[in-house]
Amino acid sequence: MNEHNANLKTGWERENRAHFDEITWNYDRIRPEYPSELFNDIFRYVRTDTPRRALEIGAGTGKATVPFLDAGYDVTAVEIGEKMSAFLKDRFIGYDNFRVYTAAFEDAVLEEGSFDLVYAATAFHWVNAETGCPKVYRLLKNGGAFALFRYITVPADGDELYEEIQALYEKYYRPYSRPVRKTYEEYMEPSELKKRFGFEDLRHYGFCDISIKLYSRTRIFDADEYIALLDTFSDHRSLPESDRTALYSGIRETILDHGNRHRVDYVFLLYMGRKEL
Repeated sequence: MNEHNANLKTGWERENRAHFDEITWNYDRIRPEYPSELFNDIFRYVRTDTPRRALEIGAGTGKATVPFLDAGYDVTAVEIGEKMSAFLKDRFIGYDNFRVYTAAFEDAVLEEGSFDLVYAATAFHWVNAETGCPKVYRLLKNGGAFALFRYITVPADGDELYEEIQALYEKYYRPYSRPVRKTYEEYMEPSELKKRFGFEDLRHYGFCDISIKLYSRTRIFDADEYIALLDTFSDHRSLPESDRTALYSGIRETILDHGNRHRVDYVFLLYMGRKEL
Protein backbone atom coordinates (compact mmCIF):
# COMPACT_ATOMS: atom_id res chain seq x y z
CA MET A 1 0.00 0.00 0.00
CA ASN A 2 1.14 3.52 -0.61
CA GLU A 3 3.11 4.88 2.33
CA HIS A 4 2.52 8.51 1.33
CA ASN A 5 -1.24 8.64 1.59
CA ALA A 6 -1.43 10.33 5.00
CA ASN A 7 0.61 13.23 3.67
CA LEU A 8 -1.66 14.45 0.93
CA LYS A 9 -3.62 17.53 1.88
CA THR A 10 -6.52 16.34 4.00
CA GLY A 11 -8.44 17.96 6.85
CA TRP A 12 -11.99 19.07 6.28
CA GLU A 13 -12.34 19.30 2.49
CA ARG A 14 -15.86 18.02 1.95
CA GLU A 15 -15.32 17.21 -1.69
CA ASN A 16 -12.76 14.60 -0.61
CA ARG A 17 -15.04 13.17 2.05
CA ALA A 18 -17.65 12.62 -0.63
CA HIS A 19 -15.40 10.15 -2.47
CA PHE A 20 -16.45 7.43 -0.05
CA ASP A 21 -20.11 7.78 -0.96
CA GLU A 22 -19.35 6.41 -4.44
CA ILE A 23 -17.69 3.21 -3.20
CA THR A 24 -19.98 2.08 -0.40
CA TRP A 25 -20.14 -1.64 -1.18
CA ASN A 26 -16.46 -2.00 -1.99
CA TYR A 27 -15.47 -0.02 1.11
CA ASP A 28 -17.43 -2.35 3.35
CA ARG A 29 -16.12 -5.45 1.60
CA ILE A 30 -12.40 -4.74 1.45
CA ARG A 31 -11.40 -2.36 4.27
CA PRO A 32 -9.76 -4.12 7.26
CA GLU A 33 -11.70 -5.05 10.37
CA TYR A 34 -10.73 -3.49 13.68
CA PRO A 35 -9.25 -5.77 16.37
CA SER A 36 -11.69 -6.99 19.01
CA GLU A 37 -9.12 -6.08 21.67
CA LEU A 38 -9.43 -2.45 20.61
CA PHE A 39 -13.14 -2.38 21.37
CA ASN A 40 -12.63 -4.20 24.66
CA ASP A 41 -10.13 -1.54 25.69
CA ILE A 42 -12.68 1.17 24.92
CA PHE A 43 -15.35 -0.61 26.94
CA ARG A 44 -12.99 -0.83 29.92
CA TYR A 45 -12.08 2.84 29.60
CA VAL A 46 -15.67 4.13 29.60
CA ARG A 47 -16.81 4.73 33.15
CA THR A 48 -20.54 4.26 33.15
CA ASP A 49 -23.25 1.73 33.78
CA THR A 50 -26.13 1.14 31.40
CA PRO A 51 -27.81 2.89 29.71
CA ARG A 52 -24.89 4.20 27.67
CA ARG A 53 -25.13 6.69 24.83
CA ALA A 54 -22.47 6.80 22.12
CA LEU A 55 -21.92 9.12 19.17
CA GLU A 56 -20.01 7.83 16.15
CA ILE A 57 -18.44 10.46 13.90
CA GLY A 58 -18.17 9.42 10.25
CA ALA A 59 -19.71 5.97 10.59
CA GLY A 60 -19.14 5.01 6.95
CA THR A 61 -20.60 1.54 6.39
CA GLY A 62 -20.63 0.67 10.08
CA LYS A 63 -17.42 -1.32 10.29
CA ALA A 64 -16.83 0.00 13.81
CA THR A 65 -20.49 0.22 14.83
CA VAL A 66 -21.54 -3.38 15.48
CA PRO A 67 -19.41 -3.96 18.61
CA PHE A 68 -21.00 -0.97 20.35
CA LEU A 69 -24.53 -1.96 19.37
CA ASP A 70 -23.96 -5.53 20.51
CA ALA A 71 -22.53 -4.25 23.81
CA GLY A 72 -25.81 -2.44 24.45
CA TYR A 73 -24.81 1.09 23.54
CA ASP A 74 -27.44 3.44 22.16
CA VAL A 75 -25.52 4.62 19.08
CA THR A 76 -26.14 7.84 17.18
CA ALA A 77 -24.13 7.94 13.95
CA VAL A 78 -23.28 11.08 12.00
CA GLU A 79 -22.40 10.36 8.36
CA ILE A 80 -21.96 12.96 5.63
CA GLY A 81 -22.60 10.63 2.67
CA GLU A 82 -26.18 10.03 1.62
CA LYS A 83 -25.42 6.59 0.17
CA MET A 84 -23.40 5.61 3.21
CA SER A 85 -26.27 6.74 5.44
CA ALA A 86 -28.75 4.67 3.45
CA PHE A 87 -26.42 1.68 3.72
CA LEU A 88 -26.26 2.14 7.49
CA LYS A 89 -30.03 2.35 7.83
CA ASP A 90 -30.46 -0.88 5.87
CA ARG A 91 -27.65 -2.67 7.68
CA PHE A 92 -28.93 -1.87 11.15
CA ILE A 93 -32.65 -1.94 10.48
CA GLY A 94 -33.04 -4.64 13.12
CA TYR A 95 -31.43 -2.55 15.87
CA ASP A 96 -33.67 -0.28 17.89
CA ASN A 97 -30.61 1.26 19.57
CA PHE A 98 -29.26 2.83 16.36
CA ARG A 99 -30.02 6.04 14.48
CA VAL A 100 -28.14 7.94 11.81
CA TYR A 101 -28.06 11.61 10.84
CA THR A 102 -26.88 12.57 7.36
CA ALA A 103 -24.69 15.59 7.98
CA ALA A 104 -21.14 16.73 8.45
CA PHE A 105 -20.17 16.47 12.11
CA GLU A 106 -19.47 20.20 12.19
CA ASP A 107 -23.07 20.89 11.10
CA ALA A 108 -24.89 18.23 13.14
CA VAL A 109 -27.18 19.64 15.82
CA LEU A 110 -26.75 17.42 18.88
CA GLU A 111 -27.59 17.81 22.55
CA GLU A 112 -24.64 18.95 24.63
CA GLY A 113 -23.65 16.92 27.67
CA SER A 114 -25.63 13.91 26.49
CA PHE A 115 -23.08 11.25 25.46
CA ASP A 116 -21.04 8.85 27.54
CA LEU A 117 -18.76 8.13 24.58
CA VAL A 118 -17.86 9.87 21.34
CA TYR A 119 -15.73 7.86 18.92
CA ALA A 120 -14.42 8.02 15.38
CA ALA A 121 -12.92 5.16 13.38
CA THR A 122 -10.55 6.32 10.63
CA ALA A 123 -12.70 9.42 10.23
CA PHE A 124 -11.71 12.28 12.53
CA HIS A 125 -8.81 13.36 10.32
CA TRP A 126 -11.52 14.75 8.01
CA VAL A 127 -12.73 17.07 10.78
CA ASN A 128 -11.18 20.43 11.59
CA ALA A 129 -9.80 19.70 15.05
CA GLU A 130 -9.99 23.34 16.12
CA THR A 131 -13.77 23.18 15.91
CA GLY A 132 -14.30 19.42 16.17
CA CYS A 133 -12.49 18.72 19.45
CA PRO A 134 -14.23 21.48 21.43
CA LYS A 135 -17.57 20.29 20.03
CA VAL A 136 -16.85 16.72 21.16
CA TYR A 137 -15.97 18.04 24.61
CA ARG A 138 -19.28 19.90 24.83
CA LEU A 139 -21.28 16.87 23.69
CA LEU A 140 -19.81 14.56 26.32
CA LYS A 141 -21.19 14.13 29.79
CA ASN A 142 -18.78 14.97 32.59
CA GLY A 143 -16.35 12.06 32.75
CA GLY A 144 -17.32 10.94 29.25
CA ALA A 145 -14.76 9.39 26.91
CA PHE A 146 -13.47 10.38 23.48
CA ALA A 147 -11.94 7.51 21.47
CA LEU A 148 -10.11 7.98 18.19
CA PHE A 149 -8.79 5.02 16.27
CA ARG A 150 -7.41 4.36 12.84
CA TYR A 151 -4.74 2.31 11.13
CA ILE A 152 -1.68 2.67 8.96
CA THR A 153 0.46 0.19 7.09
CA VAL A 154 4.10 -0.32 7.96
CA PRO A 155 6.76 -1.68 5.62
CA ALA A 156 8.48 -4.99 6.25
CA ASP A 157 12.26 -4.75 6.10
CA GLY A 158 13.67 -6.41 3.01
CA ASP A 159 10.29 -6.90 1.36
CA GLU A 160 11.10 -6.98 -2.37
CA LEU A 161 7.47 -6.69 -3.44
CA TYR A 162 7.00 -3.65 -1.22
CA GLU A 163 10.05 -1.95 -2.74
CA GLU A 164 8.84 -2.62 -6.28
CA ILE A 165 5.44 -1.17 -5.47
CA GLN A 166 7.08 1.90 -3.93
CA ALA A 167 8.97 2.45 -7.19
CA LEU A 168 5.60 2.70 -8.94
CA TYR A 169 4.44 5.25 -6.38
CA GLU A 170 7.58 7.28 -6.99
CA LYS A 171 6.66 7.43 -10.67
CA TYR A 172 2.90 7.94 -10.59
CA TYR A 173 2.06 9.21 -7.12
CA ARG A 174 5.05 11.08 -5.71
CA PRO A 175 4.40 14.31 -7.67
CA TYR A 176 1.20 14.74 -5.64
CA SER A 177 2.63 13.98 -2.19
CA ARG A 178 5.45 14.67 0.22
CA PRO A 179 8.09 12.06 1.07
CA VAL A 180 7.94 10.19 4.37
CA ARG A 181 10.25 7.84 6.22
CA LYS A 182 10.22 4.25 5.14
CA THR A 183 11.88 1.99 7.72
CA TYR A 184 9.82 0.07 10.26
CA GLU A 185 11.83 1.44 13.20
CA GLU A 186 11.24 5.02 12.13
CA TYR A 187 7.54 4.42 11.58
CA MET A 188 7.20 3.17 15.15
CA GLU A 189 8.83 6.21 16.77
CA PRO A 190 6.24 8.08 18.90
CA SER A 191 6.75 11.34 17.02
CA GLU A 192 6.35 9.58 13.68
CA LEU A 193 3.25 7.71 14.81
CA LYS A 194 1.62 10.96 15.86
CA LYS A 195 2.47 12.49 12.49
CA ARG A 196 1.28 9.47 10.54
CA PHE A 197 -1.96 9.00 12.44
CA GLY A 198 -2.74 12.71 12.32
CA PHE A 199 -4.22 12.88 15.80
CA GLU A 200 -4.33 16.13 17.72
CA ASP A 201 -3.10 16.50 21.30
CA LEU A 202 -6.33 15.97 23.21
CA ARG A 203 -4.86 17.59 26.31
CA HIS A 204 -4.82 20.86 24.40
CA TYR A 205 -8.62 20.71 24.29
CA GLY A 206 -9.11 19.92 27.98
CA PHE A 207 -9.18 16.13 27.91
CA CYS A 208 -7.44 14.16 30.65
CA ASP A 209 -6.55 10.51 31.44
CA ILE A 210 -4.93 10.15 28.03
CA SER A 211 -4.46 6.57 26.85
CA ILE A 212 -2.65 5.30 23.75
CA LYS A 213 -2.67 1.67 22.64
CA LEU A 214 -1.30 -0.11 19.56
CA TYR A 215 -2.41 -3.33 17.88
CA SER A 216 -0.75 -5.17 15.01
CA ARG A 217 -2.44 -7.29 12.37
CA THR A 218 -1.46 -8.87 9.04
CA ARG A 219 -3.63 -9.52 6.01
CA ILE A 220 -2.87 -11.25 2.71
CA PHE A 221 -4.33 -9.79 -0.51
CA ASP A 222 -4.34 -11.10 -4.04
CA ALA A 223 -3.83 -8.60 -6.85
CA ASP A 224 -7.49 -7.84 -7.50
CA GLU A 225 -8.29 -7.49 -3.80
CA TYR A 226 -5.40 -5.13 -3.28
CA ILE A 227 -6.36 -2.88 -6.18
CA ALA A 228 -9.91 -2.84 -4.84
CA LEU A 229 -8.52 -1.75 -1.48
CA LEU A 230 -6.44 1.04 -2.99
CA ASP A 231 -9.48 2.33 -4.83
CA THR A 232 -11.22 2.98 -1.50
CA PHE A 233 -8.64 5.63 -0.57
CA SER A 234 -9.61 9.19 -1.37
CA ASP A 235 -6.06 10.21 -2.23
CA HIS A 236 -5.82 7.47 -4.86
CA ARG A 237 -9.21 8.33 -6.31
CA SER A 238 -8.11 11.97 -6.51
CA LEU A 239 -5.17 11.19 -8.79
CA PRO A 240 -5.48 12.10 -12.48
CA GLU A 241 -7.16 9.17 -14.21
CA SER A 242 -4.18 8.37 -16.44
CA ASP A 243 -1.79 8.19 -13.48
CA ARG A 244 -4.24 6.23 -11.37
CA THR A 245 -4.81 3.68 -14.14
CA ALA A 246 -1.07 3.28 -14.72
CA LEU A 247 -0.41 2.95 -10.99
CA TYR A 248 -3.09 0.29 -10.49
CA SER A 249 -2.01 -1.65 -13.57
CA GLY A 250 1.63 -1.62 -12.50
CA ILE A 251 0.85 -2.73 -8.95
CA ARG A 252 -1.46 -5.49 -10.16
CA GLU A 253 1.19 -6.91 -12.50
CA THR A 254 3.85 -6.68 -9.80
CA ILE A 255 1.74 -8.66 -7.32
CA LEU A 256 0.97 -11.27 -9.98
CA ASP A 257 4.70 -11.58 -10.64
CA HIS A 258 5.17 -12.37 -6.94
CA GLY A 259 2.73 -15.27 -6.85
CA ASN A 260 -0.44 -13.19 -6.57
CA ARG A 261 0.11 -12.76 -2.83
CA HIS A 262 0.76 -9.45 -1.08
CA ARG A 263 1.25 -9.25 2.68
CA VAL A 264 0.12 -6.03 4.35
CA ASP A 265 1.10 -5.30 7.95
CA TYR A 266 -1.27 -2.98 9.79
CA VAL A 267 -0.78 -0.98 12.97
CA PHE A 268 -4.01 0.15 14.63
CA LEU A 269 -3.81 2.98 17.13
CA LEU A 270 -6.39 3.76 19.80
CA TYR A 271 -6.14 7.23 21.33
CA MET A 272 -8.49 8.10 24.19
CA GLY A 273 -9.15 11.04 26.47
CA ARG A 274 -11.74 11.91 29.08
CA LYS A 275 -13.79 15.00 29.85
CA GLU A 276 -13.16 16.25 33.36
CA LEU A 277 -15.71 15.15 35.96
